[in-house]
Amino acid sequence: MVFCSLNRTFALMLKTKYYKVAEHLFGVTAEADDFELMKNYEPFLCGDAPAGETAFAITIEDGEGVDYTEELRQDDEGQEIICGKTADGRSVFEFSWLHQTAGFLVCSNDYRGGTLIVKGQYRKLAIDNTLMVLYALATAAHGTALFHAAVVSHEDKAYMFLGKSGTGKSTHARLWLKYINGTALVNDDNPVVRVFDKEHVTVYGSPWSGKTPCYRNVSYPLGGIVLLSQAPYNKIRRLKGIEAYAALVPSISGKRWDSRIADGLHQTENALAQSVRIWHLECLPDEEAAKVCQESVER
Repeated sequence: MVFCSLNRTFALMLKTKYYKVAEHLFGVTAEADDFELMKNYEPFLCGDAPAGETAFAITIEDGEGVDYTEELRQDDEGQEIICGKTADGRSVFEFSWLHQTAGFLVCSNDYRGGTLIVKGQYRKLAIDNTLMVLYALATAAHGTALFHAAVVSHEDKAYMFLGKSGTGKSTHARLWLKYINGTALVNDDNPVVRVFDKEHVTVYGSPWSGKTPCYRNVSYPLGGIVLLSQAPYNKIRRLKGIEAYAALVPSISGKRWDSRIADGLHQTENALAQSVRIWHLECLPDEEAAKVCQESVER
């Protein structure tokens, strides 16, 4: 009887809130302390019971480790994500920072529901990674892609900068902000792109923005995509066909060994390569690079 009473007390402490990112609704059930860690989500808050179907929903709780079989391991500057399966076939994602586990996401195979089991001190990292992963997977079949990119807006359109880590995406965005009047930062690391049809491709701000806190609930028509690479000169050229398609793939988050996710991302990438102008900019980190880029993409 005492155990049942404790369960009821725990349930009463939980609350569910809903958020909308790029028009996709999702729900989070957690304690108040966890919502205090989610200030970056507040611009996307929809309230406690909004109308509409959720793309996914999660519950956050404390707990211990989860047994699973590893499928893939990804490491990015000390932040690691290990993907796997439980014995009963559910998907598992273990998140860690500097080799210390932050939490385990255990979710259904359609990625529409899951539980984040938090373990250790990096609680916010576990929450952010869980929501990013589930968002990318649950929306992949709906013309939606979560990019690793920086985005600026200028004259009612947005321009997205791609490239490997350390290439200078954030630096190039800052050059636009400094030298091109009327430019604003939309997102510095994880914007969302939705393809509604070939005439309507939209880029959105998101609650995830890397090291730069830019959590704006805004959207713009996507005016162009620029793949950056460092060079001792500034030169830009248009990419088409397979080159345009190949420029997109490394910058889009997704579980590509899952055929359902891979098919959805392929359709989105193919549509983007056909309907959005894409360039390759070899550049220095200087004013001329921003001006060369702007003149081409807005021409």
